[in-house]
Parts: sequence; C-alpha cells; structure tokens
Amino acid sequence: IELQALIDNHFEGRKKEEEELMALKERIEKRRTERADQQRIRAEKEKERQARLAEEKARREEEEAKRRAEDDIKKKKALSSMGATYSSYLAKADQKRGKKQTARELKKKILADRRKPLNIDHLGEDKLRDKAKELWDWLYQLEVEKYEYLEKIKRQKYDITTFRNRIDQAQKHSKKAGAKGKVGGRWK
Repeated sequence: IELQALIDNHFEGRKKEEEELMALKERIEKRRTERADQQRIRAEKEKERQARLAEEKARREEEEAKRRAEDDIKKKKALSSMGATYSSYLAKADQKRGKKQTARELKKKILADRRKPLNIDHLGEDKLRDKAKELWDWLYQLEVEKYEYLEKIKRQKYDITTFRNRIDQAQKHSKKAGAKGKVGGRWK
C-alpha cells in the first residue's frame, strides 16, 4: 500500500510537472508569436518611416531643383537684359545728372563697357567646357597680373621708406657737420 501510495504520488507529481511544462511551453510559444507580431509591426512601421523619409527627400530635392532652375532662369534673364540695356541705362543716367559721377558709378560704367556679353545658350557641352576653360585662363592671367602689381607696390613702398631713411640720416649728419664747422662771429 505504501509502495502504491509512493507510486501514485510520483505519477501525480510527474503529471503536475508535465502540466507545468506544457503551460510553460504554451507561454513560450505565445510569447514567441507576440514577439514575432511586434517585430513584424515594428518592421512595417520602419518601412513606412523609410518610405516617408525617401518621399520627403525626393520632394525636397525636386523643390530644390525647381528653385535652382527658376534662379538660373532669373539670372540668365537679368544677365541678358543687363548686358544689352545696362550700358544704355548708365548713359541715360549720365545725361540726366550731367558729368558728376561717383567713383562707384564710374567703375560700373567702365566695367559695363569692358565686359563682353556672354552668349552661351546655343553652345554644346564641349563648347561650354572650352568657353569655361577660356574664361578660367583669363581669370588666372588677371590674378597673376594682380599679384605682380601688388609685389611691385610692396617693393616700391620698401624703396620709398629706405630712401626716406637715407635722406633723414644724411640731413642729420649734415646739420651736425655744419654746427661744428661754424666759426665764431657773425655772418655778414
């Protein structure tokens, strides 16, 4: 009877453990499915967010390109109208005011006369590159000339200061020599 009671207790304990094990397995499986659902939902939200960001970026780039194109059109219109009419505008302004011009107006007039109109609307890609290279070479030459002139000015300033110092030194020595060589008495 005792042995039978122990066997019954053992089987009841195993039955409870198996039930607990099954409940644990069910909970684990339930948690796995919940976690998979959460990950799937999170992945969907991330995809939506990425799609929104990509759409927003594309929209911004499109707006930026549109704005740049509008700015380019405005610049081209301004340059073309400025090239043709700006010098005549300055001439009319000169006639109204007479000969009085400020330095800025004079500079603008000289630059408008000196500047050649830039007609690049009809040029192809290779011709545009050639034109850009030509303009760059011209700019480079102007920078070289500017540098040479600045160096020349520096050298001239240095020469002027050294010559002034020499003159000052010579005048100091001649005054001292004149004072020592003076003989007493009056000059008549």
